[in-house]
Amino acid sequence: MSTTEAVKPAASKGGGLAGVVVADSNISFVDGTNGVLEYRGYDIRVLAENSTFEEVAYLLWNNRLPTADELDEMKRQSRACRFIPPEIFSALRNMPHNADPMAVMRTAVSMLAHYDPESEDNTPLAHQHKACRLLGQISGVIAAFERIRRGDDPIKPRMDLDHAANFLWMLTGDDPDPQAAKALDQYLLLLAEHELNASTFTARVIASTGSDLHSAITGALGALKGPAHGAAVQEAMEQFLEIGTPENVEPWFHGLAGTGRRVMGIGHRVYKVRDPRAGALMVNVQKMVEATGERTWYDIARRLEEVAMQDEYFRSRNLSANVDFYSAPLLYSIGLPIDTFTCMFAMSRIVGWTAHVYEQQANNRLIRPLSNWTGEHQLPWVPIAERK
Repeated sequence: MSTTEAVKPAASKGGGLAGVVVADSNISFVDGTNGVLEYRGYDIRVLAENSTFEEVAYLLWNNRLPTADELDEMKRQSRACRFIPPEIFSALRNMPHNADPMAVMRTAVSMLAHYDPESEDNTPLAHQHKACRLLGQISGVIAAFERIRRGDDPIKPRMDLDHAANFLWMLTGDDPDPQAAKALDQYLLLLAEHELNASTFTARVIASTGSDLHSAITGALGALKGPAHGAAVQEAMEQFLEIGTPENVEPWFHGLAGTGRRVMGIGHRVYKVRDPRAGALMVNVQKMVEATGERTWYDIARRLEEVAMQDEYFRSRNLSANVDFYSAPLLYSIGLPIDTFTCMFAMSRIVGWTAHVYEQQANNRLIRPLSNWTGEHQLPWVPIAERK
């Protein structure tokens, strides 16, 4: 065996670090074979039925459910963190109105570091403060940019509303509809954390270098922006709009044959059964149908899932509805612009990202994997005049 062969690392099966364990964590657990997702040991379906986004944020940040007094104090602190420096609003006004909202958020989070008094402080207490501020500020940036590009002024947050309801207030200036606020709260709860997905892993890699929280979250946003990760929810809604009516589902589906196009929202890198979050999201879409009377997008989604599950190709490859499939009609029914859907993902996942950064910093070792070399070795040098 040569020297180069002796040090050659084993490649992950299928590439992309598939099946490779890179960290110990007790934040969330995913069992893709059996369709299980747990936050700190609690089944996501139990949390969706009994909890709220703010309570789940406390759980993910503190590794336990809060008492009533602790939850009240957490709400008080998080609501005090909702204010955004005026310089950020000025920057948002100077950005092109046709800019990608995720790119705007990425820039804004990076800028927020300049106005955070603890931005370079990586102590546990400072991390807690910054995580709280980013939770409120990210939602404010989304709402403010949407209003600015419509020609309206940003709206100040309200201290009497929970996170989801306050976002809807800042977006519209109207008292939020209780059912819409509840549906959005459930959405945020269900997407708050999901183990070492691409954006979370990015945040942990950055944190492992000793860099600051804002840098880690900026990197996570860059990863989430990609169509293979967070942007898939926007593409799912565009797909439903293209289908147009429930009656067109089957002709549209069968028309995909041979085109190379995918059914967005069907299939997952980890889950080999239906995503455990999909059921709770579907229930919330049903409730929005009952509240608004608009059922077109729900009916399209339900029919498309039925048709796909009857197809031999989908069944043989264990392709089922994922979190994006019912997130799309839910966010659309609430009245959110399609190009902000990935931003809503980030508005939720900021809780998981900050929990992972803290966990990484608490027991840090620089994340530095190896690559599987596929090139040649010891090539002879050829003078430039002799090269062909």
